[in-house]
Amino acid sequence: MSKTGVIYGINGPVVYLKGNTGFKMAEMVYVGEEKLVGEVIGLDKDTTTVQVFEETTGIKPGEIVEASGDAISVLLAPGILNNIFDGIERPLSEIAKTGGAYISRGTVVDSLDKEKLWDAHMTVTVGTEVTGGTIICEVPETSAIVHKVMVPPDMEGTIVKVVPDGKYTICDTIAVLQMYDGSERELTMAQKWPIRVPRPTQKRYPATRPLITGQRIVDTLFPIAKGGTAAVPGGFGTGKTMTQHQIAKWSDADIIIYIGCGERGNEMTQVLEDFSKLVDPKSGNPLMDRTALIANTSNMPVAAREASIYTGVTLAEYYRDMGYDVAIMADSTSRWAEALRELSGRLEEMPAEEGFPAYLASRLSAFYERAGMMLNLNGTEGSVSIIGAVSPQGGDFSEPVTQNTKRFVRCFWGLDKSLAYARHFPAIHWLSSYSEYAIDLAPWYKDYVSKEFTDCRNRLMVILNQESSLMEIVKLIGSDVLPDDQKLLLEIARVVRLGFLQQNAFHPDDTCVSMEKQMKMMQTILYLYDRSKALVTMNMPMSVLKAENIFEKVIAMKYDIPNDHLEKFEEYKQAIDAFYDCVLEKNA
Repeated sequence: MSKTGVIYGINGPVVYLKGNTGFKMAEMVYVGEEKLVGEVIGLDKDTTTVQVFEETTGIKPGEIVEASGDAISVLLAPGILNNIFDGIERPLSEIAKTGGAYISRGTVVDSLDKEKLWDAHMTVTVGTEVTGGTIICEVPETSAIVHKVMVPPDMEGTIVKVVPDGKYTICDTIAVLQMYDGSERELTMAQKWPIRVPRPTQKRYPATRPLITGQRIVDTLFPIAKGGTAAVPGGFGTGKTMTQHQIAKWSDADIIIYIGCGERGNEMTQVLEDFSKLVDPKSGNPLMDRTALIANTSNMPVAAREASIYTGVTLAEYYRDMGYDVAIMADSTSRWAEALRELSGRLEEMPAEEGFPAYLASRLSAFYERAGMMLNLNGTEGSVSIIGAVSPQGGDFSEPVTQNTKRFVRCFWGLDKSLAYARHFPAIHWLSSYSEYAIDLAPWYKDYVSKEFTDCRNRLMVILNQESSLMEIVKLIGSDVLPDDQKLLLEIARVVRLGFLQQNAFHPDDTCVSMEKQMKMMQTILYLYDRSKALVTMNMPMSVLKAENIFEKVIAMKYDIPNDHLEKFEEYKQAIDAFYDCVLEKNA
């Protein structure tokens, strides 16, 4: 018989039970007559405290709270991809059939379709010795992803029964495992896993391979590794969500988990509509075939926001265990922190800076530390990369969520409102951003892109930093008084900003750019700089150099050179040589 408790106090999503209920910490419970889903967050000898993941309006003291016996868990099985869930893994499409556009309280739906038949191809036979993580069955989940059904991490033994290949539901027994203690366990395609517990692995690898995004400022100047962590902070309208959209669409991750945590409903609607229309550039299949969305909008109960982050990272770890590279887009961790603050306030905990709870830093670190490139229990390699948007109020990067996030991520893409208002996208500012992965990934760039890559990248950064210093002088006395070599540096910096860092998401050749093209663009810009510098050294005035229009031509190369015709970069080199010769001839 399940344990129960009686409600004696309610404070928003926080419910108090009197006496010793026998509940366990972090246990999932069903609250009240409508059986709202909740979680035990506090226990002492006289009181049990429960946070409820649904609206508590109408609940009254005296109603019964019933224990489930398990922690808050997600169901892991085929059917996760090409699906949209709320923060506690309830599919919104199923909820809509019964509750319409809004989630009604106490809605009980299966997380995954338990009646759908899946084509199962068994990869084990009778007598096979298996351990946690061993792949026992492969299922084509979508046209893009093969789902690999694994033995739960806490089981090992010998397979004593296997079903033939065929069509089965996720609840059908597909194998029987005899444990080493002699007991037998039936294995299905589904397993449950508590969302707050990281799934086990054999080993964590250091960062050695980049997550290629197709966005030049990211891939070249501020790269993120596969299994890495990145923060995208920015004020309202600076393009946090669109930056994450671009990475989700074009990155070379196998699977995308998009968590809309506390964002506006219309923003999530745009995500759902955009992703359902998009075609995966790698396979030609719909992008949703390798995407799962967790929608927890700002009008949903705050406690579910906290759960949605953990739900998303648990789904990502599950696919990582199959050997896939997974990228998580968490939009936004600030809304999650606000949910923590609200619950902390209701629990009457001592507040820390700006009212956030004292454990904000440890919660953020626990989330970001679940990223990584791992050697899985079954010997495969997979990664979880976490890219979290941060929404500091008023764009103030000194506020607690941004500052604590910087402690735990190695890549910081600071969005700048002045760039966004000038229509320079992505609005990642090159002076406030950094990536600690650049040094770790240098050997990969040397081996797979070019031996000159790191040198070219460093030269671009030097140009941009020198421009920033010179602009302080220009603001005071104007650019006319600068010597020609400094005027040239400002002009080349403009070419870098407009021709390389600025990227048009709506242009077919500019929305996603290969590493090879990025390298050739850098080389072309730096070749122009070197040739122009040689002319300036010969006392050629900048007015003569700018008259030839070569700088505008180089800026336009991102549009003029198709991604599949990189040989055209040679024409640009010839044009720069012709410009050099022409200036010399005219001023001989």
